Amino acid sequence: MMNKSMARFASAPAHGATAAPRMLFAYGFRPFFLLAGLFAVLAVPAWLLMYSAGVQPLPDMPPQYWHAHEMVFGFLTAAIAGFLLTAVPSWTGARGFAGLPLVLLSAAWLLGRLAFAMAGTLPAWAVAALDMIFLPALALVLAPPLVRAKNRNTPMLAVLAALWLADGIFLVALFRQDPLLASRVLRVAIDIVLTLVTVIGGRIVPSFTANALRRRGEEVRITSRKWLETLIVPTMVAVILVGAWRPDSTLSGILAAIAAVAHALRLSGWGGFRTRNDAILWVLHVAYAWLPIGFALKAFWLLNGSDWAVHWLHAHAVGALGTMILGVMTRVALGHTGRELHVKPSIAVAYVLLSLGALVRVFAPSIVPTAYLPMLTISGALWTAAFVLFLVVYAPILTSPRVDGKPG
Repeated sequence: MMNKSMARFASAPAHGATAAPRMLFAYGFRPFFLLAGLFAVLAVPAWLLMYSAGVQPLPDMPPQYWHAHEMVFGFLTAAIAGFLLTAVPSWTGARGFAGLPLVLLSAAWLLGRLAFAMAGTLPAWAVAALDMIFLPALALVLAPPLVRAKNRNTPMLAVLAALWLADGIFLVALFRQDPLLASRVLRVAIDIVLTLVTVIGGRIVPSFTANALRRRGEEVRITSRKWLETLIVPTMVAVILVGAWRPDSTLSGILAAIAAVAHALRLSGWGGFRTRNDAILWVLHVAYAWLPIGFALKAFWLLNGSDWAVHWLHAHAVGALGTMILGVMTRVALGHTGRELHVKPSIAVAYVLLSLGALVRVFAPSIVPTAYLPMLTISGALWTAAFVLFLVVYAPILTSPRVDGKPG
């Protein structure tokens, strides 16, 4: 019954006023990339307004926990959902997700955001129930094709389960008024997503780079070190486990230093400088570069107490995750709507703005400690401007039919 509903929805003609809403749910990336972009534009200015006005959105908890939770379990999970709902059909050869399942998943995500926005007034059980619907629902949609195909990417379901567990622990910490546990589990959740970037980025960045070089008739020189590829994911798993156990320990700092070297060595073999004239490629290299930068800063902070490295977490959250998400969304949306893989100049500007925002957020508060709020505001404005440009260019793409006339 569900498959028939999906087929009818996806194959129905798109005309007139019904075209945009119908096309919005024609493939997995469409609603969730749009939601991620909208949330990026709304949530960061909202947080800055709350912070500057001294508003406390969560009961008896530091206000930054609302911001951190919503960027991880709102923004990041929307982008992850859009990617996986698009990638799983490609990985497994299954029919693309469309129609009612996407409508229901989008509603579940929105309910979670509304519930958390009202966390100060809703009963605790209601906030927890509504906030925790989305990830299991997403896993239930993705699991059948992955399991049937015995696909090597089936462990992605474990990533969703780990994020769901982290969200549950955060909610327990919230309602127990335990900021230390809340901070720890949010950092673990970010490390989980960084591990996902390690796996997916390690496939797509060198692959896309090699393909582009071949198309240009250039020699392909991509270096992959087997021993490094064998060790890098276990290193990231160790980062997660030690982060959950002893997040501020010397061991955590040593692991961060190892991860920084491993990611830098890996990136050095991908020929990033040769992509400098192709924005849709260099943005992926820049995004991945924030991984070793963030881990190096973390190591300096934990092992040496260097004040200039104290904001290492935002090198990962804004630099690595924010930039990688923007780069992947802009590329996937073009490829899956039949367009050429070349971004408009305004999107290249968005890439630059986002990395500038990361630089300001990570380093400016230490350079100008007396201007913390202005530096925070500048960083937030750069982030917001980047995603406004994304929405201006990509909202029409995400809500209109493919240019090649194919379904989806």
